[in-house]
Amino acid sequence: AVVSTQRTGDRCRQCMGKKVVRERKILEVHITKGMKDGQKITFSGEGDQDPEIEPGDIVIVLDEKEHPVYKRNGSDLAIEMNVKLVEALCGFEKLITTLDNRTLIVQSFIGDIIKPRDVKCIMGEGMPLLRDPFSKGKLIVQFNVEFPEKGDIPSATLQQIEALLPPREPIEKKPDMEEVMLSDYDASASAHQAYADDSDDEGGPGGPGVQCRTQ
Repeated sequence: AVVSTQRTGDRCRQCMGKKVVRERKILEVHITKGMKDGQKITFSGEGDQDPEIEPGDIVIVLDEKEHPVYKRNGSDLAIEMNVKLVEALCGFEKLITTLDNRTLIVQSFIGDIIKPRDVKCIMGEGMPLLRDPFSKGKLIVQFNVEFPEKGDIPSATLQQIEALLPPREPIEKKPDMEEVMLSDYDASASAHQAYADDSDDEGGPGGPGVQCRTQ
């Protein structure tokens, strides 16, 4: 067997004979337009080094930070837009600030009826394409229509609005039918009531089948 020895006086004073030294190096990471979450950037041969081992790679994995307004879907971006009922029926102009701080004027004209949860798109206002940064995906807009609250519109005005809208669909009433009224629904109260009903079915806090003794 061949044994490698070093005399104390021949040892490198920097590494003390360990053949490696710690070194801090700054790597500059270039993020290209259009890169995606989870994409990897590799620096070949920049890992830990050892005289008898080939140096490894340093791999940077991109972690895309969420945006409070925009949601990314591949090369497309998506946002939600709130419009009032009058805007949904009669058109609107809305301002959008893009990720690169441009301002877009989104227009909808009279006759372009916007329904709740309708989805429209603006071409060329999404994310840049990775290998073609001058081309962009779509900006997808999902609409939420805000209806007036109860009492906001006087009854007389409602009658005028009804006269302008398509007529209601009539129904044929029969003697064996029952008329019912709609009430406001409270989801939290219903969940509490369901829990209370389940507790009653199980015999209360004592659990199912538990009863007090009689003497």
